[in-house]
Amino acid sequence: MDVELARRFIRTIQPLARLTRRPGLLRGIGGFGGLFEMNSSLGRHPVLVASADGVGTKLCLAKRIGWYEPLGMDLVAMNVNDLLCTGAEPLFFLDYIATGRLDPKVLLGVMRGVVRGCIEAHCVLLGGETAQMPLVYGLKDFDLAGFAVGVVERKRLITGEKIRQGDQVLGLASSGLHANGFTLVQRVLSKSQLKLRARELLTPTRIYVRSVLDLLRKKIPVHGIAHVTGGSFSEKIPRILPEGLGVTLHKESWPIPEIFRKIQSYGVSETQMYRTFNMGIGMVVVLSSSATQRAQRTFKRHGVDNWVIGEVTPGNRKVQFSAKNIGVLHNSLADVRRSLVADGSAVSGGGQ
Repeated sequence: MDVELARRFIRTIQPLARLTRRPGLLRGIGGFGGLFEMNSSLGRHPVLVASADGVGTKLCLAKRIGWYEPLGMDLVAMNVNDLLCTGAEPLFFLDYIATGRLDPKVLLGVMRGVVRGCIEAHCVLLGGETAQMPLVYGLKDFDLAGFAVGVVERKRLITGEKIRQGDQVLGLASSGLHANGFTLVQRVLSKSQLKLRARELLTPTRIYVRSVLDLLRKKIPVHGIAHVTGGSFSEKIPRILPEGLGVTLHKESWPIPEIFRKIQSYGVSETQMYRTFNMGIGMVVVLSSSATQRAQRTFKRHGVDNWVIGEVTPGNRKVQFSAKNIGVLHNSLADVRRSLVADGSAVSGGGQ
């Protein structure tokens, strides 16, 4: 273990972390623990909300391409977006990096992304850990985990219990694949001649903090929020549904980004696509029909495209899709394949 290299790495990221300051920070990176003050501005009955997550096998593709900054943003996004589902405002974030050998160039790329994500989410990079474990990881291997803590006033906690039949489901546009489904993506790459632009695949997960918190501060009554990640709609939306209710989604109600069409065109079933990927919807907000237009205008002001993609129906915490949809692929397989034009940063399949 190179102790001196680790010390230099910490000294390098300290000024980056200072860029993420916000009220409440007492002490950040460098000690045995970061300090954040719970003051009266956080509410009369503040509830702390915590989240932990990683970036999954997207990390493998980033290593293959050599572009690491998006991973840091993903790490923050996957955590703070989860906090939002309770109505919580993110306060601080911590990272954990485990590696066989510390490579400053790689890890600084990750940390720059973490800082960008924290700034976007208006949360402090409060601390973290960088562990060198050559007996566990190869010299060029590393793994990432992130931890975030937020706060919400107890009476404003969003649990889903207010969801009612007839409520509308508002879908917020994703920035692409986000940080899920990359095991399937790489399987497709290995079994085909598929070529995709690296930046399409590694586009960072969208952070919804500013737009969702603005919505909540305007006291627009939100009944439920779900972050669409692993397991997609069928796994995430049921988490917020009360007993006896389900959701019907209309696939034709939002545009499917081209990246998903390209992946599906290489033999992935429509069912598997909707079980694995966000299909262009990174978060859903459930609210009454009388509040939908105000919510849509708020998201639009923040540059977040959004659509009414479904409604709450009787059911047993299940998500179903409307039968009138005739399929996600409106272009023929040949048309989509002809659209796959690789540039200099393309990632190719064919067994590479």
